[in-house]
Amino acid sequence: MCKILIVEDESSIRSFLKVSLKSNKFDVIEAEDGLKGLELARIEKPQIAVLDVMMPNMDGFQLCKKLREEFPDIGIIMLTARGQDIDKISGLESGADDYVVKPFNPAELILRVKAILRRMESNAKEVDANIIESYPFKIDNYSQKAYKNDEILDLTPKEYLLIKLLMENPGKAFSREELLNLVWGWNFFGESKIVDVNIRRLRTKIEETASRPEFIETVWGTGYRWNEREV
Repeated sequence: MCKILIVEDESSIRSFLKVSLKSNKFDVIEAEDGLKGLELARIEKPQIAVLDVMMPNMDGFQLCKKLREEFPDIGIIMLTARGQDIDKISGLESGADDYVVKPFNPAELILRVKAILRRMESNAKEVDANIIESYPFKIDNYSQKAYKNDEILDLTPKEYLLIKLLMENPGKAFSREELLNLVWGWNFFGESKIVDVNIRRLRTKIEETASRPEFIETVWGTGYRWNEREV
């Protein structure tokens, strides 16, 4: 269930928002000023925050900036006064995703919350598509970097392509010729021994003991395969 933080100093509006959101199956937490809202966000870790602009102790713009700094992925909707275009601009500049003008129809707020959740879900899927994981390794296709236990591995471009290909196909036995064609290209003129040389170098960088590899296994008479370790 999506958790939504309401930060609004007027109790009547806060109650109105809470009822509207709860009726749409959202889990709602609330605070009456910016400082309490920030404290609550740190404890509850909400997915969405709905912030009034004018509040005591810490206004909505300040709270928006703090939330964006501490929780980069949180969705933020600002509640602004009618006709105050500067509030809308300031809110977006502070890191808000959207704004709703008071007085508003609760259906509009629900639609905007759901739109932000869809964008967040889409972004999460896009990030996941760029990541390949096989404990304790991780490949980030976007940055083309490889990690072991979250520490970056110093790999050559060909070593990176080798580990990426193997991790994408755990358990598959690749022949030396397949690896040569897939990593070096069909137009590469050279011996398949270059595959063995690069595998040996790669093992020295990722294995605890290169002579007794746990991850890149030798398939005798064929080539190599990736051994995916269970966590």
